[in-house]
Amino acid sequence: MNNDFNFPKPGPKFPESRHLSETGKRIRDAIVQKQDLLRAHALEGEELGVLAPATVQAIHDAGAFKITLPIELGGYALGARDTAEIVAALGQADASAGWTVIVSNAARNTLAFPERVRDEVFGMVESWVGPLMFGATVLAPKVGEGRKVDGGFMVKGKWPFGSGCKIAAWGSVGVAYTDPATGTQRRAMAVLSRDQYEILDDWKVMGLKATSSNSVQAMEEIFVPDYRVVQMDELIGHLNGLRGKYQGVAFMHSPIGSMVAMTVSFAALAVGMAKGALSAFLEQAKKRPPFNLPYAKMADMASIHVVAGKARGVINSAEAVLYRHADEVDRRAVAGEDFLPQDEPEITMDLVHQIHECLKTIDGLQLALGSSTVVESNPIQRFVRDIHVLATHGAFRVDPMAEINGRYMFGLEPFSMMAALEPSSGAPKGMPPVPPKA
Repeated sequence: MNNDFNFPKPGPKFPESRHLSETGKRIRDAIVQKQDLLRAHALEGEELGVLAPATVQAIHDAGAFKITLPIELGGYALGARDTAEIVAALGQADASAGWTVIVSNAARNTLAFPERVRDEVFGMVESWVGPLMFGATVLAPKVGEGRKVDGGFMVKGKWPFGSGCKIAAWGSVGVAYTDPATGTQRRAMAVLSRDQYEILDDWKVMGLKATSSNSVQAMEEIFVPDYRVVQMDELIGHLNGLRGKYQGVAFMHSPIGSMVAMTVSFAALAVGMAKGALSAFLEQAKKRPPFNLPYAKMADMASIHVVAGKARGVINSAEAVLYRHADEVDRRAVAGEDFLPQDEPEITMDLVHQIHECLKTIDGLQLALGSSTVVESNPIQRFVRDIHVLATHGAFRVDPMAEINGRYMFGLEPFSMMAALEPSSGAPKGMPPVPPKA
């Protein structure tokens, strides 16, 4: 019996967001058109430990590496909603590609440096195929070592987790040093050229393998001129000063808005992965017979229908939360409204929760289909591995984020957000406590 009903083709579920720009739609749609290519090269990227050349070229051609960079310097300065839709489209095909696009945002940090650095880095915006810059261990508790010398710093160290380092033009790393004038310990960020570090082949992980999140190393001291170094206790002020300096929604966000926009991007990647996994699940269930039930194919099984229906419910709910926050970030940016300090943990909790709901859903899709999904060529097993690596990132674990929220809810003093900005580094202390919510 033929159960393939000719349902009417569904239209849009909701009106298109007014915060989705024509440029954002163009880049998103270009990525959607390239999804088959991205899927075809995803396994190659895993084997290489870096995005396949065809993938890098496709992302470059779509303009996705430039989505948050200044318009004046060759970028698009897109807002949170645009970025979320582009990243979600990438995540449906290859999560490593989406991750690499998100972290290519590191090039924006260059704007906090003297114009000479900006000109060096952004002078390659049209010619370089890949991210302009990667960041490695900039804000971690342990960073590289430095010492002040005439005209700059002598720097050495090992900096893990340099996502995109194999295809980036420049690198930024964290450095700790003793201020010779005061004897105090300080932290700085240094910009390194490609000839100043060695890339270690140590990103041996279960998922997001093609992000090339390797360590970079300078075993012997290298010289970094003063103009390529910025003090960490001054960096945030410099970055905050970019608001309104350049055109585009990306430079209208408040400091907290920028933080939320970044978390929105990672949540969008998780949602994209869940959508990609569900599409693969539906396709495979229509072709595969069950192991021990008398159905012609798994798509005839009621249990498979239930799994699919629940998965779509989770994805729709996650998208609703994701895009609500993305739109609010952009709305406040355009209106010139700031977020309060206590807003960020609550929004982040919402988004982290959705990441983990997507994880459970992808796991459930694999379990429902069975052992056919464990083959390396099957995209479902890659979605499973990739979402688990995303969800184990320190910023996206549920219980620590819930504790941070709980402290706010009980009116306790918040924890300092970043080790590099502790009072010992010369930065101001954490945000003041807030009263518990009613």
